[in-house]
Amino acid sequence: MLFGYARVSTSDQNNEAQIEALREAGAERIFEEKGSGGRWDRPELQKMLDQLRKGDVVTVWKLDRLSRSLLDLLRIIARLDELGVGFRSITESVDTTTPAGRMLLQMIGAFAEFERSMIRERTREGLKAARKKGRIGGRPKALSEDQIAEAKKMIESGKKTKADVARLFDVHPSTISRLVSTNGGLG
Repeated sequence: MLFGYARVSTSDQNNEAQIEALREAGAERIFEEKGSGGRWDRPELQKMLDQLRKGDVVTVWKLDRLSRSLLDLLRIIARLDELGVGFRSITESVDTTTPAGRMLLQMIGAFAEFERSMIRERTREGLKAARKKGRIGGRPKALSEDQIAEAKKMIESGKKTKADVARLFDVHPSTISRLVSTNGGLG
């Protein structure tokens, strides 16, 4: 069976052009989604994946309709491959039911892996350079040392509850809980 998957990011967008292209491509069943392609918890995508059987083909109008992330896209396509399901993208002419299409997808995957490696390397070098300049990563502390001491004093004396202190210093209650449960400072 030929399945179609159409997705738009927001509810005010229209996916009629995608659906028409999928129908013209022969899609017998079309799953329509309104939501970010960067999220894995897309209900219509999950419904479609649950219904796929060996020999089926999933068709999308464009690759980015299936996922915004290349890594996620490759994971979904790998899952389709494990199920014995083909994949086609109309706009990019990717078709994993053909040897040329499988090769193209492997090349895309190789470039994606290369890019991920380059990003990791640039990130490591950037962090290393920042450390040499005396900067460290991470979030700034939520409270100063004086505020920490005052917050602990209020809670230990019984004058204020953790929730009261959190409201007073305009921080999340879990921040105060971490402060009380440790002898160190806040992060």
